[in-house]
Amino acid sequence: MAEYGFEEFGEDEVNDIREAMEAGGLAGAAERIQVYLESLDSVELNIAITGESGAGKSTFVNAFRGLKDEDEGAAPTGVVETTAKPTEYPHPKFPNVTIWDLPGIGTPNFKADEYLEQVNFKRYDFFIIIASERFRSNNVTLAMQIQEMKKKFYFVRSKIDENLRAESRKRGYSEEKTLDQIRQNCVQGLQDHGVKDPRVFLISSFDLKLYDFDRLEETLEKELPKHKKHILLLSLPNISLQVSKRKQEELRARIWKLAALSCGVAAVPIPGLSVVCDVAILVRELTLYYNTFSLDDESLQSLAQRVDKPVEDLKSVIKSPLAKEISSDVVLKLLMKAAGGGLMLVEYWASTIPIIGSIAAGGISFGTTYYMLKSCLEELAEDSCNVLKKAFETEV
Repeated sequence: MAEYGFEEFGEDEVNDIREAMEAGGLAGAAERIQVYLESLDSVELNIAITGESGAGKSTFVNAFRGLKDEDEGAAPTGVVETTAKPTEYPHPKFPNVTIWDLPGIGTPNFKADEYLEQVNFKRYDFFIIIASERFRSNNVTLAMQIQEMKKKFYFVRSKIDENLRAESRKRGYSEEKTLDQIRQNCVQGLQDHGVKDPRVFLISSFDLKLYDFDRLEETLEKELPKHKKHILLLSLPNISLQVSKRKQEELRARIWKLAALSCGVAAVPIPGLSVVCDVAILVRELTLYYNTFSLDDESLQSLAQRVDKPVEDLKSVIKSPLAKEISSDVVLKLLMKAAGGGLMLVEYWASTIPIIGSIAAGGISFGTTYYMLKSCLEELAEDSCNVLKKAFETEV
């Protein structure tokens, strides 16, 4: 069972599907799975980015959404406070994920003791508190208030690249030693103000693959509820092989559910219905893969600019034909190739035969959809890894 990802359904979910199967057959089970998948894809995630004025909150908001400060739709940045009220920035590819750029705490209009109420703290799933130097009393006050509200918060020390650049001029400079000193200084300062076991992540918003961003991502994944973790992981910037692999694992867990949905639809005795539904399922899911792995032209162009390489160099390592176009026609051709024209015809006719025919059609549809999604996911995930290796010239 583990091979097919069945373990990714909880016991309650399996029982619900079993009950639906007993009451309405394969079609009933398919309907229940469809409801589950729709609820999973409609999950909303609201992330609050806060801290003192000038700490680099807006730049972090942009980086988290895979944007540069000058990109269209990016949060405005500057050397002075640019956020006058809580401002929402939907993720460009996953609109259910919203990053909120909150005004700087401690400014005249947003005093620390009134801050959470003013920014409507209840709507956020967790808070990231950013400081570019030491975490001051306002940060600690905010963290304590968030803790009282039973919400999660994380300390991010920003502009690490600037600190390292300044320290590198000193004799005997060591990057590892400097990072450790900054981290320990932040932790000690927070502990001195009464924060127990503070977790501090060192980050450069201009190069998220460096320092602690991976560790922050992993921490968020572990501490979010399962349904929130799913959408967070898919929306993360595709900046490292580790992130790409975790995304692949998350997407792989969906495959059997979609194949089971295809199986249930195939059991409905309407000739041709299953083929139409299979194509719709595959187009939607493969588009999700495409966006998750940042293989679209805009993402590739942005990565090419960041690493100062021609975008054609990155595209040259992409092998999957899906990277060029995902449409009903393309998917239908791949589906025919995967299942074989004969199997498609068998399913078509078997779906008209009561009971036995429905089971046969369901099995064919399940196997075809499962194989298609699995092979396409592997292809696009491999392309993603090859693009990252080419961009950063690494085999790690």
